Amino acid sequence: MKAALKFIAIPSTAVALVFGAIAADAEKNNPTKEFMSKYHKAPKGVDPISKKASMGTATPEELKALATGYKAMTSAKPPRGEMASWKEKTTRAAAASAALVKGDPDAVARYKEASNCKACHSEHKPE
Repeated sequence: MKAALKFIAIPSTAVALVFGAIAADAEKNNPTKEFMSKYHKAPKGVDPISKKASMGTATPEELKALATGYKAMTSAKPPRGEMASWKEKTTRAAAASAALVKGDPDAVARYKEASNCKACHSEHKPE
């Protein structure tokens, strides 16, 4: 009986370790998480690029990078929630950030509305 338990326990542990490593790797290579960390967070005392964009003070290079990141998110899989909602929210944010790059007169207002953190996080941020 003990031999049978060892026969089951060892492979089960190995499988759990492999799936744990895969999950950790997926978390590390999560483009949405990387984008959020890079453009929506900043060290204490420094405004993140998303905030600078909403204030109209981001550089053209920062705006281009921000727009590229939002565009990439439109084709990413949502961490949680429905794909249709994810697509609608990320597409709106991508369009608003592209308008910032072009210098459209209403771009800042569009970006502020489209980059509403709570609207997206309540449905799509992992718990």
